[in-house]
Amino acid sequence: MLHKKILLIIFLSLFVLIGCKEEKSVNQTSTSTLEEQNNSYAEGFKIAKHKTHTILNISNPWPKAEKSYNYALIPKANVPKLTLNKDEFDGLITTPVQNIVVTSTTHIPALELLGVEQTLVGFPGTDYISSEKTRVRIDNGQIRELGKNEGINTEVLLELHPDVVVAFGIDGTNKSMKVIEKAGIPVIYNGDWVEKSPLAKAEWIKFFGALYNKEKEAEAIFTQIETDYNDAKKIASEAKTKPTILCGAMHKDIWYLPNGTSPEAQFLKDANTNYLWSETKESGSIALSFEAVFEKGKNAELWLSPSYYSSYEALEKSSSHYKEFDAFQNKTIYTFSNTTGETGGVLYYELGTSRPDLVLKDMIKICHPELLADYKPTFFKPLN
Repeated sequence: MLHKKILLIIFLSLFVLIGCKEEKSVNQTSTSTLEEQNNSYAEGFKIAKHKTHTILNISNPWPKAEKSYNYALIPKANVPKLTLNKDEFDGLITTPVQNIVVTSTTHIPALELLGVEQTLVGFPGTDYISSEKTRVRIDNGQIRELGKNEGINTEVLLELHPDVVVAFGIDGTNKSMKVIEKAGIPVIYNGDWVEKSPLAKAEWIKFFGALYNKEKEAEAIFTQIETDYNDAKKIASEAKTKPTILCGAMHKDIWYLPNGTSPEAQFLKDANTNYLWSETKESGSIALSFEAVFEKGKNAELWLSPSYYSSYEALEKSSSHYKEFDAFQNKTIYTFSNTTGETGGVLYYELGTSRPDLVLKDMIKICHPELLADYKPTFFKPLN
């Protein structure tokens, strides 16, 4: 009997020791990086996989941001057994996200591409949303109106109590977001709009993939978009001519155009065109006088994106000088402003970020119509 008791004590001791070692192992691996996802183009976020959770780092949510943000994404099954120091993170988020509020129309296509649009419960400025699928949910009352991005109706948002709010910030001073964070709702700043190339912006679908435990799906979707973009770029490279391009229009006597390093200029380069300001390197838009633009762009063969103007009549009414451009006289002005959703939201501002392949094909169709004979543009149309 004594011998059996001794064996039992030894067995229990070994069990406790093994248990302690296993617990210690979990604690060690929970903080060590198992895999870091390398983005192909995007510079503003990183995803690091750990054994028990994922760390999402946002390093450039707006221009000249002074700090980066770290979020711990914790699978629901791991929440009860994982203890993380909240002070080390800007938010702890349980995944997959069940209810979400996003604040930019550029976020809507990512949700739809991943098949999780049903998790969207609130949005500021629902009239700006063009997607037919999401508009049905708005009309059915499944997505609440939250006012304006810079002054969100926090009372309604707190009532919804989403798992996370995906915000975009101009400079990080949005007071509404501070109120939301104090209420215990994580706020993640999405910086897709700061990226320097069309494909870099599109790669932010991986950001949403991490929130929904759909990393592989997000990777596959982006890879297909990248492939289609590069295939279109290759087609454009076969063009025998490069039309001269003018962009933008005046606002209060200042003409704003994309600078040569902007994503917009990248589209024009990849479409194999001669953008007249392709050599400029200013940060932000180029601001010029009418005279400076007229001198260089009067004879441009094509005029793309003339600000918000929807017709030649509106353009001429704004300034009679516009009709002196060859593109005006030859009726070769194209705009995305007239491609809108049911309530007036401009589709380009919503879908263009996620689908640069479609934007590029539109430009190739306009600039080299012989190369994409059967393609129907998604965003750009001739000015009315």
